[in-house]
Amino acid sequence: MAGRTYAALLRGVSPMNAPSAALREAFAAAGFADVRTVIASGNVVFTAGTRLSPATIRRRAEDALEERLGRRFLTILRPIEALRGLLAADPWQQWPVPDGAKRVVTFFLAEPETVPELPLARAGATLYAVRGAEAYCAYVPSARGGEFMGVIERTFGKDITTRTWDTVRRIAR
Repeated sequence: MAGRTYAALLRGVSPMNAPSAALREAFAAAGFADVRTVIASGNVVFTAGTRLSPATIRRRAEDALEERLGRRFLTILRPIEALRGLLAADPWQQWPVPDGAKRVVTFFLAEPETVPELPLARAGATLYAVRGAEAYCAYVPSARGGEFMGVIERTFGKDITTRTWDTVRRIAR
């Protein structure tokens, strides 16, 4: 299929509620080609026809997931070339990220209407910047776990999903 390659970043997916094989089957059933999953945490790379709008692609993916898995997962799309652009820009070089910190990108469904004053440090994490429909955060892993995810969600709502910088790198290959 001639088309454009996208990454679907699904919110709330785990191997328990959406096995990789089921995700691939759902995306293929939605009419997408070259479907593959990356890590078992809701990352699907696929090709869609160039005449399809991102809104149509998202709706088809979410409908297929609901039909095949019995559950609707928020689907945030990014063209693969956009993810490669993020990686090439490597924004982390400009911030004082602590040694041993995990770098994460939060992907928004749409650009946030309001952004707090940045940087914002809470719960062992620092939100450094929001650029377009992505936010860049780093946290030092601790016994408190993913407490920073709650901070991001309270700040921006639930139409988001977060990936580590390493996962973004693997998706964009």
